[in-house]
Amino acid sequence: MIIDLNSFEQGTRPFEIVLKGDELDLEIDDARIAGTVIASGGVTKQIAQTDVAGRIEAPLEVDCSRCLEPVGQIIVVDFGVSFVAPEDFAADKEREIGEADLETDVLSSDSIDLKDVVREQILLNLPTQVFCREDCKGLCQKCGANRNLIDCNCEEKEIDPRWAALKSIE
Repeated sequence: MIIDLNSFEQGTRPFEIVLKGDELDLEIDDARIAGTVIASGGVTKQIAQTDVAGRIEAPLEVDCSRCLEPVGQIIVVDFGVSFVAPEDFAADKEREIGEADLETDVLSSDSIDLKDVVREQILLNLPTQVFCREDCKGLCQKCGANRNLIDCNCEEKEIDPRWAALKSIE
């Protein structure tokens, strides 16, 4: 959904968009959209900037950080992003940026694609680590088997060559 900023004067314009998983590609390997994404909120146009604020609910399928099995999750993101024209954005190289500056983006045209805003907010709010269960054993470093499913015994078979001489002592 593209919001044309020339289509309304100062004030707030509400929005609600529904995106299917195949309409929103996260372009990363370890997380996928697993259903319908719902985003709602408002676009507030001011003199020098435009603010987009709202809430996103997205069902995800994220790979376990240890065993790579898919884990279903629902993330809920409350967000706020500001857009300014290039001439209103401080280009001073000696200026220290603050936390509010991290939520400000430069408009490249007179429109905002809310689909891109939703995608960006989901990516920024992905969990850093996800586990399929608390006691996940992960993958075997030798053979790559999922140690939650099988016991490969790779660690028992291999003896550290530095300690091999001690095995002959009885």
